[in-house]
Parts: sequence; C-alpha cells; structure tokens
Amino acid sequence: MCARHDFNNALEVTQNWISDLMWRLRWHDRERVYQALIATLHALRDCLDRDHAVYMGARLPALLRGFYYEGWNPGRRANARDRNSFLDRIHDGVHRDPAVNPEEVARSVIAQFVDRLPAAEVKGAKSAIPRGLRNLWPVQDEAGH
Repeated sequence: MCARHDFNNALEVTQNWISDLMWRLRWHDRERVYQALIATLHALRDCLDRDHAVYMGARLPALLRGFYYEGWNPGRRANARDRNSFLDRIHDGVHRDPAVNPEEVARSVIAQFVDRLPAAEVKGAKSAIPRGLRNLWPVQDEAGH
C-alpha cells in the first residue's frame, strides 16, 4: 500500500508540474507540454558539469528526476553551453514544431523552477549555468522572490 501511495503521489506531483506549465505557456496539449518540459530539463542538464547536473536532478520530483536522467551520459562533456545551442536543444526536443517558441518554453520552465524550489537552490543552479543563459531566468529581488 505504501509503494502505491508513493507512486500515486509522484504521478500527481508530475501532473501538477505539467498543468502548471500548461497554464504558463497557455497551451492545451498535455503531450506537447510534456515534450517541452523534458526537452528543457535535458537542455539544462546538458549545459551543466556533472556535479551540478546531479545536484539539480536531485531537486526534482521523483518521476521528473527519472525523465531528467533519461539518456544522460555523465562522462560526456557538457554541451549546449551557449544560448543558441541551448534553445536549439529545446526546439529539437519538440520536433522543431514551428508553433513552439523555445525561448518562451525555457523561460516558463525556469520560472517554474524558481517558484517551486528553495531560493538558495535556485541561486546555486543559476550560478552554475553558462552566463549566456542566465538572462532566461526571471529577475528576483534580494529576498529571492
């Protein structure tokens, strides 16, 4: 019974992330939102060094953590370190759908991180990504809001 409760809870948390992202993007297609979320998680992961990628992954809800690590090779050097390659990585993840603005997706997913994770963790994650990507993060006040 406990494992079932854990799974149901993990599923509910993941569905909440997708629902929140649907609202942020003003999209109605859950599958497309899911693809955009996973593409952005992979782009974020792939622009970090191994230790920061692991740290970031540990902060995600259980099911999203599994999706985040899917296909990851921790021995590979970080890529997608400049803005264009980062946004291209997201656009590739949504099959180059012309209706998808990868910058809007990135900003929305990152805003969701900012809203759902403690300010200290958000600050650490932001400092770990390449400088050229930091302006995709929402502006925060001194209190981290």
